[in-house]
Amino acid sequence: MNFIRSLVHVLWMAITVVPWALFVVVVSYFISSTRVYWVCAAWLRLAVNSGTWILGIQNRIQGMENLPQGSKDPAVLLVKHQSTWETFVMPVIMPHPLAYVFKKELLHVPFFGWAMARMDMIHIDRSQKSRAFAKVVDQGRRLMDQGVWVIMFPEGTRTDRGQKGVYKTGGTRLAVAAGVPVIPIAVTSGRCWPRKAFIKRAGIVDISIGQPIPSEGRQADELMAEVEAWIEAEMHRLDPEAYAVGAPH
Repeated sequence: MNFIRSLVHVLWMAITVVPWALFVVVVSYFISSTRVYWVCAAWLRLAVNSGTWILGIQNRIQGMENLPQGSKDPAVLLVKHQSTWETFVMPVIMPHPLAYVFKKELLHVPFFGWAMARMDMIHIDRSQKSRAFAKVVDQGRRLMDQGVWVIMFPEGTRTDRGQKGVYKTGGTRLAVAAGVPVIPIAVTSGRCWPRKAFIKRAGIVDISIGQPIPSEGRQADELMAEVEAWIEAEMHRLDPEAYAVGAPH
């Protein structure tokens, strides 16, 4: 049954993304970048809802009160990364537009990448390390001044359930350079949507939003160490089975 559900969901995503992406490309020439974002977020909402209807995946969110309340209050969101699910969910649940930091190669993905290219986000060339980070800071400041929150996955890539990747300091370096707080977020998506897996399982994905951590007067590495400690401790609390000795991942 899980295989059939997963197949139906993939087909549904493929069928809906093509007309939606083409629509985004066309209308992006006539509407503001903010409106383009919310048009794209509407498809992500469809993707998340279909994940609930077809796959049986539900979100259980806590800590929304920890998000900045002002319409222009800046923030850098640093999120645990176990699957594609959180990349879909975050724009759906957040009250502000988000700007992902991602490698520019994703812009070449048919349809999905074409729509991403029409949004005001931060795509970088990882081979140009110092210039790439300068672009992140420059564009990140501009976007946050407009009320857009920057979102990054500090581990850089998806990790298996119960595992921890290497937390890189790009997100905290941006926060320190811009003088804005970071918000750590733990997500147990690997419980239902394992890394690189075709077959998904019904269940609950816990999303826990931590309190903002000020960046003023901090060093990027020790700030990231605090973010890492909070996220990983929260992951153990939310999904203790994944961290039990001998637990399958």
